[in-house]
Amino acid sequence: MAEAQNEAQEQGRESEQDVKARKEREKNELYALDISGVEWHSAPGTETHEERVEIAYLPGGAVAMRSSLEPETVLRYTEAEWTAFVLGARDGEFDLEPSPRNGGTAAE
Repeated sequence: MAEAQNEAQEQGRESEQDVKARKEREKNELYALDISGVEWHSAPGTETHEERVEIAYLPGGAVAMRSSLEPETVLRYTEAEWTAFVLGARDGEFDLEPSPRNGGTAAE
């Protein structure tokens, strides 16, 4: 019985190779999108002459990101990648100063 359950669970999961292939396909589709007409957004309160990060929302929950100083260089993220980044940022995962939330130690 346990063997049948394990087999059923395995059939419902993608193999590592299938996951890699799916992610590659998603990336190719994402970079094939024409984003010439997207609306770019930056953080409120930033001035147009200041260096800033700009993002554009793409179909399917994907996001494009660029620097205002190099607008021709655009990175694109799937919905899953963007969600993982935002959640990590909110949790302090990318803080420059170590803190208890991101694996650092509390100040003594």
